[in-house]
Order: sequence, then structure tokens, then C-alpha cells
Amino acid sequence: MAFSNLNTWWRLSQAGRQEEFHRAFEAAYAQYLKGLGKDHAQWIGGQAVPSKGAWATKTSPTDTKLVVGRFPEGTAEEARAAVAAAKAAAAGWRAVPWQERAALLDRTADVMVRRFYELCAVMTVENGKNRFEASIDVDEAIDFCRSYAHQMRERQGFVTTMGTAFPGENNETRFLPYGVFAVIAPFNFPIAITTGMVVGALVTGNTVVLKPTMDTPLCAEEVLRCLVEAGVPAGVLNVVYGGGSTVGQALVDSDDVDGYVFTGSVGVGLNILRTAQRKTAKPVIAEMGGKNPVIVTKHANLDRAAEGVYNAAFGFSGQKCSACSRLYLHKDIKEAFLNKFIMKVMNTVVGVPSERDTFMGPIINQRALKTYLEAVAIAERDGQVLCGGEQLKDPGLDCGYYVQPTVVDGLPSDHELFRRELFVPFLAIDTFTTLDEAIKKANAVEFGLTAGIFTDDPAEQSQFFDGIEAGVTYCNRRRGGSTGAVVDAQTFVGWKNSGTTGRGAGGRNYLQQFMREQSRTVVRE
Repeated sequence: MAFSNLNTWWRLSQAGRQEEFHRAFEAAYAQYLKGLGKDHAQWIGGQAVPSKGAWATKTSPTDTKLVVGRFPEGTAEEARAAVAAAKAAAAGWRAVPWQERAALLDRTADVMVRRFYELCAVMTVENGKNRFEASIDVDEAIDFCRSYAHQMRERQGFVTTMGTAFPGENNETRFLPYGVFAVIAPFNFPIAITTGMVVGALVTGNTVVLKPTMDTPLCAEEVLRCLVEAGVPAGVLNVVYGGGSTVGQALVDSDDVDGYVFTGSVGVGLNILRTAQRKTAKPVIAEMGGKNPVIVTKHANLDRAAEGVYNAAFGFSGQKCSACSRLYLHKDIKEAFLNKFIMKVMNTVVGVPSERDTFMGPIINQRALKTYLEAVAIAERDGQVLCGGEQLKDPGLDCGYYVQPTVVDGLPSDHELFRRELFVPFLAIDTFTTLDEAIKKANAVEFGLTAGIFTDDPAEQSQFFDGIEAGVTYCNRRRGGSTGAVVDAQTFVGWKNSGTTGRGAGGRNYLQQFMREQSRTVVRE
């Protein structure tokens, strides 16, 4: 069966069934709220294991009085126990035929489809995504399962018959699992990215120790529940909660972890890369964020460009690795563009993410709020804040981390706010006179994840694609000028300090990274 994307909201909208979506989400959200506030355990060797460490009370960024649950702050000892369980299960899981591993992913997708709106609801509670963004996140998780299972079948378990150099030799090459993978997951796509990294390791025959961020532990637990219901064997998937300096470092230091897959900051990613390989070469599959530019030329459709930049800059409150945080406008269209764009930004509905009309919910935590307020203060000092720049404390928002989408002009081209990843709804604007100048400015950062351009000139389109230093590139994309990669359509791959391997999630070259190639020759005379 061919793979196809789920695209739930788009599909229902095309069929005129929007109200069906809204009713289902609202019912699931109301029901999920009733079950919050419980104590949760780690999952090691197929069993729920109470932690011997301290407890962390997880609250919602939408309302810090809302307790999501209590989660164990795992210890290094518990991380090592999870690695031991994964190592003990590795030989058995490797021996499971690839067809059965692919079938596990299909069953997991089936579970997620059945629990679709419940998974959307937990995300809205735990990380503040609105219902539309949450549904796209769950769509992506399901697509990862279906796509990676399809690829295993399409490639016949990555077994290839090779040529014959000499008579009597039969040659083939096989991709085989490394063993135990540590999966370190982020808060911003807590079901999609977590699922994609975990099932990428599992379907290729590796066992997994998952360490989710403590900003979204409940989403990770829901991914675990889906896989357990689908039949993942004991010890094949283990989950340990805790901080990076304890659980995370124990995983990085472990000689029994054979590979790492990580999504997060460049500092943490490079630390994993350096530390994990201090004794022996190990695969480190890391996506490490971006400082993503969009260029708008004088040959652009400005209505399309304004919408595309707006969606890319402020979707999920700017907390996407692919979010547009730098905008380069041709000087001749700057005023006309900003007349359209600033009005859109000022009309943004910022509010409780469970409400139907909310576009921007809260940012994730107090640390993000501090980053936002510090960036605004710097912008006010060194440039001009065109709109936004304030924390929102209206009734109903005063107990969450709500801020205004912010647009800044007048900063020097080499200013730190053009170079430093902020991960908040903050967009800096600069101008250019030639496309060559714009591309040079766009490339003048350590990151190279996504980039976009708006132009109807074919020559400019070619110049952009050939010159931009980014792994995911878009032209004239209204739904997101630098955002919105879809599984099996756009490979999500980072260049420079945005990635370590040059091969991206959701693409056709991702799964091979979880395996190593073995050439086999049998002589029959």
C-alpha cells in the first residue's frame, strides 16, 4: 500500500466538516482535563518503576495553577538501569523480522488515529499548542509511523543484491542495527518529533531509552502508551524522566549506548556529539535549531508574502526550529509590505490555546519569558519595536506565559538579535538592494536549517536555491514561508550547526542512519 499523508484538518476542511473537528477536539479536551494531576512513573524493562529521586510538579504554560501531574526526577542510576534493560532486549529485538517491526509501526499509527483528539488535547494542555497546530503535530507522528513502515517494505528491510565480480560469488549488502539508541526529545513537537525519533530507531531493529524534556513529559508518556498498546516488547522501549545534567549526561556517558538521536539546542547537541564519541565512533543524529531567514524581493506577491512570513514567524508562538526570525525586504517594497504585514501581526489573537479562535498561545516557560523580555529590551535600546514587545496580563492570561508577537526594525545587520536563536515570537527586519546581498546576509549565521523566498522571477528563484545555505528551502509558500515540512514531502534536514548528518527526518535517507552497512559474500563453487 502506498504511503499518503493524513492531513486531518485540511482534509476535513476540504470536505466541509470543520465542525466535526471542533466538536471532537473540545470533547476530548474537556475529558482530558478531568484526569490531570496524577503521579507518573518511569518505564523500564516493560514495567512502571517509581523513582528513587525527587519529584517535579509539571504545570501548564497556559495557566500555571493547572497541575498536569507529578513526574519523577530520575537519577543517573535509573538511567543506567534503563540502558541495561534496553541492552538486554537488543539481541531479541534485532532478531525480529523487519516485517514484524514495520507492522508494529502500523499498529502504533492505528492507535494514534483512534486516540487522535485525545493526543491533540494533551498537547494543548502541556505545551500550549492551539488545536490546529496540535492536530498537525499528531498527523506528523502518524505519518512518521506509516512512512517508515512503508520504507522498510519498499526497501525490503534494506537488503540489496550486489554485482558479481568473480564466478561463484554471491554478494549482498545489509543494513543492520547498532544496538541501543538514546532518544532525547524536545518540547515543541512533543508527539511528532518524539514519535519520529523513537520509531526510526525501533523499526530498524534498535532498542531505545527515551529521555523527554521535563516541559512535556506527559506527551512522551502518551507516545509510550500508544507503542505499548501496539505491542512493543518489554525492554525494547524505556522511558526515564529527568534533567539533562543527570539523566541526559548519564546516557551520553554510557558505554552501552550505541547511538544518539537528539532534537534541541546547538550547545547541547554539540556536547552530545563531542562527549559520546570520546572513546569510540558512535552515530549522533542531531537537529539543533535555526535562525531562519525569509527574503521578499520586489518581484513578490506581497499578499502571499505577508501571510507566509506571518505564519512562519508566529505559528506556535515562534517556538519552531523552522520559525522565521529574520526577514529581508527589498528596499523598494518595504513600506508596502509592512503596511500589510504589521496589520496582520497587530490583529493576532493571543489567548488560551483551547479556544477556537486563538492563533498564538503561551510560550513554554519562565525561561522563555525571560529570553523574550530581554530581547525586547535590547531591541528597544538598539533599534525600533514596530509592534508587540509586551507580556500579556489580561484576566484569564495572567497566570500563563503569554506575550505579544513582536516585530523589530532598525538593528544593524550583524546585531546579535539577527544571529542568536531566541525561540520566541520575535522577528527582526533588514533591507537589501540586490538578491546577492540578501543571500549573503541570510547565510551569515552558524545555522542552516530552513529558508524561504517570495518572488515570481524564475531567475531569482534559481539564484536563491543555488546560493542559500539551508537544508529545507521554500519559494512562495503561503502556508509557511520557512515552516511546515511534511513527512515524505519535505525532508527536514539541517546544514552547518543545524544538524550533524546532512540527512533529514521524514525523508528517504533517514532510516539508514540508525543502521550500519555490512557486505556479505558467499562463494559457491
